[in-house]
Amino acid sequence: MSGWWDYLEERTRREVDADVLRDRRLSALRSVWKALRPLGLGLWEAERVVHARYEALGDRVQRTPPDPLDLPALASRAEALPGRVAAVEALWDGDTVHDWFVLLVAVLDAPEGEGRLATVLHRSDGPPPGPAAAEAGRALADHLGVPFHFASPDTPDDEAPRWREIRRLTEGP
Repeated sequence: MSGWWDYLEERTRREVDADVLRDRRLSALRSVWKALRPLGLGLWEAERVVHARYEALGDRVQRTPPDPLDLPALASRAEALPGRVAAVEALWDGDTVHDWFVLLVAVLDAPEGEGRLATVLHRSDGPPPGPAAAEAGRALADHLGVPFHFASPDTPDDEAPRWREIRRLTEGP
């Protein structure tokens, strides 16, 4: 581990470890970065400090289980949304903590918007997120009788066209 951990106050160390033990990586990262940024710590190095705490605390970390991708769980989430589901869509997103992941969303009409159904992370013990999200999304869309859209199932692309954009283009002005 870098020497940055030694610069944290004891109270901040306890807060960071408590967040790590509850698998609250972003909260731990925020605490480290906020405390040490005045000393020149960058975000990337703060991530390394938090990652080192995950390694140090090992099996004691209460890992957050992945979002369920089974049809009953997804259908239940879709039914709880405040509008009619017009389509199911999978889209890439990413961050410095999780790398690339796929968001599975219900595209809503009346009111227009969308609701998150699941986040499919890349886990070392599971399939890549693209195919897993595509399979679950397609099954849900079939179940609901709506279209499924995943513009880039095999390659991470957070700028791929969205379902509403494509729909507007095909419908014309």
